[in-house]
Order: sequence, then structure tokens, then C-alpha cells
Amino acid sequence: MDTTTTLTFGERLQDSFEQLYRYVPALFGALVILFAGYLLARLLEKGTDRLMRRIHLNQILERGGVMQAVERSGSRVNPTRVAGSLVFWFVMFAVMLVAANALGLQSLANVFSELVSYIPSVIAAIVILIVGIVLGAFVGGLIMASAGGLHGGPTLARVGKGGVVLLATFMALQELGVATEIVTTAFAILFGAVALALSLAFGLGNRELAGEVTRNWYRRYREERDNIERDNRELDRVEGITT
Repeated sequence: MDTTTTLTFGERLQDSFEQLYRYVPALFGALVILFAGYLLARLLEKGTDRLMRRIHLNQILERGGVMQAVERSGSRVNPTRVAGSLVFWFVMFAVMLVAANALGLQSLANVFSELVSYIPSVIAAIVILIVGIVLGAFVGGLIMASAGGLHGGPTLARVGKGGVVLLATFMALQELGVATEIVTTAFAILFGAVALALSLAFGLGNRELAGEVTRNWYRRYREERDNIERDNRELDRVEGITT
């Protein structure tokens, strides 16, 4: 009985070594994939960093008001490094997916596959937010240029800028798939509340501002129309003289 037990233990030990021997090539291949993928990810990270510096991404975002908005939230972020890090981790997750498949770890491969498929949505959401902040600053500046001298003009500019940024935030959340129905409903309610508040403000609390804005726009319209009519009369007079 002791001999049978010894033989059984020996067979099991031999079987374990055989399984380990069969597993070593896959493990070695996965390590090679990880090492090569890491080098590729670092190379692409540095390339992205150089590209972002060449197009002056930080300066573009600073002029668009993005950096100021981030600093007001208490954070200090280097967009160039963020872009490089996103590229690095995107490549690394893809490499980990390939390595997990090489090892036959299907459950782990599924996890990395989900992460890799989600990263483009994260990048798109970040781009939407950045574009929203830049566009919001542009809209705010446009309102300030047209109504900045009026009473309440700066408030209108801030409301316009905030509205664009808020819209971009909701769009980014939808891109991420974060409670899409709740986000859509909340945006509709918030948008309606803001529209109602602005209507009441113009209709009741800021009647003078509304009248001033309307008179200012109408005066500009009259000036443009008078200039066009004067130019037309001058053109008719010149044509009459030449004929």
C-alpha cells in the first residue's frame, strides 16, 4: 500500500512538472509581449508628448480658458503629459489583453477587452469637455463684446459660458454611458429651469436691461441700414453723372 501511495504521488508530481513545462513557453511568450508592449507604449508616449508640444497644446488650452477652469477646481494638470499618459495606458491595456490571451486566461482577457473598448469613450468625453470649455469661453467673450457695456452684460456672459460648459458636461456623461436616461432627464429639467429663470429675469427683474439690449441692437440695425441706403444713393448719383 505504501508503494502504491508512493507511485501515485510520483505520478502526480511528474504530471505537475509536465503541466508546468507545457505552461512555460506561454508564460515566456506573455513576458516577451509585455516587455515589447511596454517599450512600444513608452515610445508612443514620448511621441505624443513631442507632438502635443509642437502644436502648443498647453498654450491653446490656456487661451481657451481650460487651464484657468482646472486651476479653479484646485488641480494642476499638464495637458501634454495627460495626453501622453492616455496613449501609454491605452497601448498597455491592449498589450495586457494580448498577453492574457497568450496565457489562455480568458476571464482576464475579457476584463482587459472591456477596458480597451471603454478607453475611446473616455478620450472622447475629455475632448468634448475641452471643446465645451473653449467654446464656452468664446461665447462668453462674444456676449461681452456685444453687451459688455450694458448693465448686467457680464452676468449674461457668465450665463452663456456656463450654459455651453454645462451642455458639454452632459454630452460627455452621455458619451461615457453614465446613467444616460437620468442624465438626459436632468439636463432637460435643468435647461428648462434656466430658460424659465432667464425669461423671468428679463420679463420682471431686468426689464430695463432687456429694453436697453433691444434698443442697442435696433440702433445698430438702423445704422447699418442707413449706411447701406446712403451708399446706394451715392452710387446712383455717381452713375447718373457718368451717364
